[in-house]
Amino acid sequence: MSNINLYDFTTSASREKTNAEKYILRNELFGTKDVTPVWVADMDIDTPSFVLNAVKERLNHPIIGYEEVPKSAFQAQKIWMKREHNFSFELEDILYSHSVVASMNVAIEAFSNIGDKIIVQTPVYPPFFHSVIKHQRILLKNPLKQKKSGKYYFDIEDLRSKIDKDTKLLLLCSPHNPVGRVWTKEELEEILAICLEYNIVVFSDEIHSDLVYKPNKHIPFSSLSAKAKEITVTAIGVGKTFNMAGFAMSSVVIHNKELRKRFLDIYKSIHFAQGSVLSHIAFESAYKNGKKWLVELKLHLYKNYAMLQKVCEKYPSLIKLTPIEATYLAWLDCRGMGFRDRHLRDFFIKDVKLGLNAGISFSKEGSGFMRLNFAVSYNQMLDIITLLEKGLDQLLKCRLRTNKEN
Repeated sequence: MSNINLYDFTTSASREKTNAEKYILRNELFGTKDVTPVWVADMDIDTPSFVLNAVKERLNHPIIGYEEVPKSAFQAQKIWMKREHNFSFELEDILYSHSVVASMNVAIEAFSNIGDKIIVQTPVYPPFFHSVIKHQRILLKNPLKQKKSGKYYFDIEDLRSKIDKDTKLLLLCSPHNPVGRVWTKEELEEILAICLEYNIVVFSDEIHSDLVYKPNKHIPFSSLSAKAKEITVTAIGVGKTFNMAGFAMSSVVIHNKELRKRFLDIYKSIHFAQGSVLSHIAFESAYKNGKKWLVELKLHLYKNYAMLQKVCEKYPSLIKLTPIEATYLAWLDCRGMGFRDRHLRDFFIKDVKLGLNAGISFSKEGSGFMRLNFAVSYNQMLDIITLLEKGLDQLLKCRLRTNKEN
């Protein structure tokens, strides 16, 4: 009985006539509406019915006013994080935030000053480096290295060689967006040792922590040791896991009282308040009811990834799929095509008719790569695969003709 699927990801509601960012910005970003958008990291998969039903029930009460986040919502998150990730914290350690990026910007202000250095590990989600620069801090890039297999890893020697007394903060992406890594305990412990040695605070973006594929296991940075807890600010939430970004609710966990006070000084000056009452309800319902849905979602997502992998394996001279351990964001190595970044982007827009994120937007280490969001229904994935295969086939035939003529 337990093997019966309760949820169907074959189809999903159309977002074409909604205000969905990935659709309404097509013309602005790609110069045409004639592309299937597979860029911004939300899902073209229906938000779970148990979340929507909880919100509908709350709407039976006719007043939607200011409300505090109920303790039961954060308690549900606390139970989930302990059960799923062996991550323990107290309710007093948690703060509401409307987004991880907002939390990151508070952390930059709280734990560094103008002119201080902040570490980012590229290629990485663009707000990591944009936020540092906007706050007039010095960007300290510690680029990830890549094995022949395509798997990325930390460059510890480079990191150690660049740190000095002005280095105050490390922005960790764990699991990593866009390269799809789930950092092992041993890898994280190397980062921890350096940060402890140089008194560096770690802001750990763990928003993708629930979207990890077996046999990989997410290790919260704060859970490494008692000392790790004292230097870590952890950003977590339901937005990616349950396709709830539109509820604009996440949380920040800070164990260390002194760090929490410094964070709160900036946080209160901005006036984050407590968010939307409907977000509170949705957040709590997701954590209380979402286990089975998430299990089935991840099976579906990995099937989509496998479909993508099969296409890439047919055209190894043109494209390679970076091995994925987490997230629903495929990191496509397109360097074999020999295009410059602008031409690569144009190829996907004009010839493939897919709107992807250009790898170069994740820093120069992303040059020659593209990021594709495969969190879509099965039927939509079939359409994406058809478009991708057609585009790659045409490119390969063109190359073969050119080589034959030469």
